[in-house]
Amino acid sequence: MRKSIGLWLTAAWVAAVPAYAQMGAPRRDLAIGVNMGYTMNRMSFDPTIKQTWKNGITGGLSARYTCEKYFRTLCAIQMELNYANLGWKEVIETSSDTYERSIHYIQMPFLARLGWGYERKGVMAYFVLGPQIGYCIGENSKQGGDFSEETLNLRPNRVNQQYAMPVENKFDYGITGGMGLEYNSKIGHFMVEGRYYFALSDIYNNGKKDVFARSAHGTIVIKAAYLFDIIRTRK
Repeated sequence: MRKSIGLWLTAAWVAAVPAYAQMGAPRRDLAIGVNMGYTMNRMSFDPTIKQTWKNGITGGLSARYTCEKYFRTLCAIQMELNYANLGWKEVIETSSDTYERSIHYIQMPFLARLGWGYERKGVMAYFVLGPQIGYCIGENSKQGGDFSEETLNLRPNRVNQQYAMPVENKFDYGITGGMGLEYNSKIGHFMVEGRYYFALSDIYNNGKKDVFARSAHGTIVIKAAYLFDIIRTRK
């Protein structure tokens, strides 16, 4: 139920921006470019597994279509195609064992974007929100220590099945949103922003007989982007 509500609310937000913006001055601006950044990911496991932030990289292509200006608010739709390194890094206090899993994704966020500030030259603040889908293209792990039957049995609640479990559900979906600053110039648009991704899907099956009832990503993303204009509305 929570997943359905989240997806419907986000879809309604994305759909509402162009409709809301039709009351303002029209824009037909298309800009494309690249983005790159840093990810900090943790998994929401049930039963709980103690973790620290697992660091990785992200990067890809961005496209933004600005459709309207309503008073001082610029309304746009943004779409990206990104690679992201997610997964988890465990904090194991019962032995010298260490474990880190990297899960590699191709991701596509579909974002509604509202901006305030200088449209042509200067600084603009903006807010983005929308659904995101992803697909797991691979995974690998690093482990150290004994990883013996004795040390595995010392895990809290004896939860250690994850080490032998590959990702079962490769398709990932959720909601992402964040804020940023953009500098607009004659040679393009330079942006820095922070986002948070909340996954509504689980990487493992979550039936009554399965190990985990919940196994979802939670990701902080810090990124920079550069876009250049393909189509620009004349003043």
